[in-house]
Amino acid sequence: MPPRILEEYRRETAPALMKKFGYKNPMMVPRITKISVNVGVGEANQSPNLLEDAVQTLRKITGQQPSVRRAKKSIANFKLREGMPVGAMVTLRKARMWEFYDRLINTAIPQVRDFRGMSQNCFDGHGNYTIGIREQIVFPEINIDKVAKIRGMNISIVTSAKTDEEALELLKSLNFPFKRD
Repeated sequence: MPPRILEEYRRETAPALMKKFGYKNPMMVPRITKISVNVGVGEANQSPNLLEDAVQTLRKITGQQPSVRRAKKSIANFKLREGMPVGAMVTLRKARMWEFYDRLINTAIPQVRDFRGMSQNCFDGHGNYTIGIREQIVFPEINIDKVAKIRGMNISIVTSAKTDEEALELLKSLNFPFKRD
């Protein structure tokens, strides 16, 4: 069974975007292609358990095994050597991506403290949207009592839209919680 939000995209969003932007071919309609979730663990060189904790957290949140990211260059001021682990990341596609998007907009983002909506200025100029979450405990899969350290994460929603305006309309039609102007 396809994810609920994917069905909504196919049934309502795609035809509405086709009509609004005048696309002649259904393949021209912008869609979400992948979602990337990144967690930085700068202190991983002092305590390897922090990196393992970040990997476990990402695994619970996304349902997929994260890959450990390593430093590309040595930086003496940060006591960082090339090849040392500095974070973890997951790239979600297809059904897992749509399920994660659904949980993100309906359960996780509204749990953020003092939430009044997400900024519309986080687009990169090519139709991709990136947000930062300061606490991983906004996700219901995380048990607050077992969290060793509060850690933030970056979530990038990559779309096939050519412009930020098209991507904004796509995310608005998929009920992304933007600030009201």
